[in-house]
Amino acid sequence: MIHAAMRMKFSLQKIEEALHILHSIVERTKSETGCISCSVYRDLVNENIIVFEEKWESDEYLQRHLSSDEYKKVLLVMELAVTPPEIRFDTVTESSGLEIIEAARTSKKY
Repeated sequence: MIHAAMRMKFSLQKIEEALHILHSIVERTKSETGCISCSVYRDLVNENIIVFEEKWESDEYLQRHLSSDEYKKVLLVMELAVTPPEIRFDTVTESSGLEIIEAARTSKKY
């Protein structure tokens, strides 16, 4: 799985435009083959910050998405930001859930 995250800072005059564009992309991206999830978040502490996050089944699906016409809209939003965005692409080789918490809680030594 590939986790893609983009953190961008906008002026108050541009943030609504950026949110509008990104929200329009989310549902279409979710319907693309290989997309696990796609979300957009506004930071609760700093209202000028938006995080755009995607999860992809494989690098092949991610590459297809990055070269799509739909992704051009994400690039447009990046240009609206007041500073260069923070962009990360992380490959996830293993994922766990509640069982990790349960294991930690049952093996505590205090």
